[in-house]
Amino acid sequence: MASQDRLPQLRKDVITGSWVIFSPARAKRPSDFKSKAPATASDPGYDHRRQCPFCSGNEHMCAPQIFRVPPDPSSDWKIRVIENLYPALDRNLKAADFDGDVLRGFGFHDVVIETPDHSVHLSDLSPREVGDVILAYKKRIEQLLTFDSIKYVFKNHGASAGASLSHSHSQIIALPIVPSNVSARIECLKEHFDRTGKCCLCEVQSNELLIDESAHFVSFVPFAATFPFEIWIVPRDHSPHFHELDDDKAADLGGLLKLMLKKMSTHLNDPPFNFMIQTSPVHTSGSEICSTHWYLQIVPQLTIAAGFEVATGCHLNPVFPEEAAKVLREVHVQI
Repeated sequence: MASQDRLPQLRKDVITGSWVIFSPARAKRPSDFKSKAPATASDPGYDHRRQCPFCSGNEHMCAPQIFRVPPDPSSDWKIRVIENLYPALDRNLKAADFDGDVLRGFGFHDVVIETPDHSVHLSDLSPREVGDVILAYKKRIEQLLTFDSIKYVFKNHGASAGASLSHSHSQIIALPIVPSNVSARIECLKEHFDRTGKCCLCEVQSNELLIDESAHFVSFVPFAATFPFEIWIVPRDHSPHFHELDDDKAADLGGLLKLMLKKMSTHLNDPPFNFMIQTSPVHTSGSEICSTHWYLQIVPQLTIAAGFEVATGCHLNPVFPEEAAKVLREVHVQI
């Protein structure tokens, strides 16, 4: 049944506990859904060779480097991990202590520069090179886990329309608290496990929601997708923490991630997007190990949250997940 012919429906996301309203009358056909603002849009007067601090040769414009790949300084770098020049949190503060409802702003805010070439996007890299970027995320997260006061590490890749720093990069933020939406996700997963004896993300997904799969990962549109054409990539094997990933699985994930980004770019007119690694808190209790499962979430920026979403926390999605998955399955790209 075509999405525009279906009646509105509310679905509860068993992983986050949130409700999503699917309202197909608010959208065009899923096959016609396109971004109006390609992520590749840029200021024609912007000279990245002189102005972009992430380009090779402009390293002096950046905050201090944490590490690079390869580590040999006599060779050209492929990936750099640096401090954020304008950090949200201060790594130089003493470890955070609660004072009522106020917590000192200790934490880490880093940048992963994924390529030295300004014109190359993450999806342009080879599967192995995307895997190397993923391993750089893993290495930095493992370094941050050595700080006792760090409770949660968040990784985000954003490609925003017209961004002054359109050079492919990700951000890693290490927090002294566990964010409330992460706590809610962990609790929902535990409730599902206590009720069924199964990890929610280990269970086989409906074929209608499946997009593609690899040796170690499966990609699909979630049953209660918050956003149109949202994609999750989930490890086949149960794993609560992203940093448990090994080299072979990172390379495998690199291939599937590249494929999903290519499909999304081809069908949706190269939209601005974010992808986030939704992992478990650093100190996951033994009772939560069996129920928590990390995944990578890709969100193309196709809609804007309005007053209803802000006020209720309940999102409107104009595209049914089954329709979005079908469209993405049928997009053929070469990687």
